[in-house]
Amino acid sequence: MSGISVRGAAKVYAGRHGETVALEGVDLELPEHSMTALIGASGCGKSTLLRLLGDLEQPTAGGVLVGGRPPHELRRQGRIGVAFQDAALLPWQSVRKNIALSVRASGRKVDWAEVDHLVRLVGLEGFADARPGQLSGGMRQRVSIARALAVRPQLLLLDEPFGALDELLRTQMNIELQRIWLEQRSTTVIVTHSVGEAVFLADRVVIMGARPGRVVDVVDVPFPRPRDAELMRSAEYHALCDEVSARLAAAIGGEEAAPSAPAAAAPAPVPAAAGVGA
Repeated sequence: MSGISVRGAAKVYAGRHGETVALEGVDLELPEHSMTALIGASGCGKSTLLRLLGDLEQPTAGGVLVGGRPPHELRRQGRIGVAFQDAALLPWQSVRKNIALSVRASGRKVDWAEVDHLVRLVGLEGFADARPGQLSGGMRQRVSIARALAVRPQLLLLDEPFGALDELLRTQMNIELQRIWLEQRSTTVIVTHSVGEAVFLADRVVIMGARPGRVVDVVDVPFPRPRDAELMRSAEYHALCDEVSARLAAAIGGEEAAPSAPAAAAPAPVPAAAGVGA
């Protein structure tokens, strides 16, 4: 089965003062079971492209296929998982019930054993009956990711899922996300402003330019998986972060790119059952 194919995709928004071209002539071919990072300046259409992939918006021109099918077919079958920067959990529901929400929304019967497996997978064992208000920011994002994975998605879309976290916790969550992702290996696209995050997580980094949003460069990431904190301290990792930063700066007209993770700051992974503290 093929992965993601975007051919000539464009998105134009009509407004009171004329049209805004958010995307124009976007072409991408992404392999199945891969993780791709979209990076670029604010307003370059990263999230718009993600929304086209998830059938949350429709292209004005061109087309999008996932596994050889239009995204609306996958969405109707509940085969697309989405997690945003805002975890958007129901505050009155437990962790287990928030995770199960995506399954219920897809019209399927909840497999509570699978839900409990996801609770353990994202390192929240012992918090299954907790409410979102009792969790730290990192723990809430784990619930959001588990909810996206609960439908066993063919396509997983992550829009700045760790953007609101501090640098140390964000690095921990990058390590945890990779561990979680390796179990299912859904074809995944993640939007980020962090070069270090993109290089650590992705198989390739797609650099986008703005006005209109378009793909200007693609950088393959050669590091084998699983990746760990030692990689973040390596010269090879930082050299690639520097290369991506330079290409990104060129794409956005010399603006300073988001910094990579500090060489000495990469933490060891937290134990899976312990969760992430506040």
